[in-house]
Amino acid sequence: MEARAYLKNARIAPRKVQIVLDLIRGKDVETAMAILQHTPKSACEYLEKLLKSAVANAENNFGMDKDNLYVSECFVCPGPIMKRIMPRARGRAFRILKRTSHVTLAVKEKE
Repeated sequence: MEARAYLKNARIAPRKVQIVLDLIRGKDVETAMAILQHTPKSACEYLEKLLKSAVANAENNFGMDKDNLYVSECFVCPGPIMKRIMPRARGRAFRILKRTSHVTLAVKEKE
């Protein structure tokens, strides 16, 4: 049995989130939380909140023990892209792509 938590339309590029997800994949919850709290990446704020949500889902919805949980699955998919215009020299306009992310994080109990 696994408990999942989702983060939709986070205003951060998927490439930045993927770097941090690779650090916590397969780790137990306490270690993953420590990694997220001590890593100086902007994605850590989003993922720390998401990990807490997944642990709360596991405890409240499935009755799992918090001490036996580990991050079984975590991945990021690109969300909708906001397109903006930035004025440039000689009347030109360059496009700015503001990327968003959909993050999924699942925790499981050790057997």
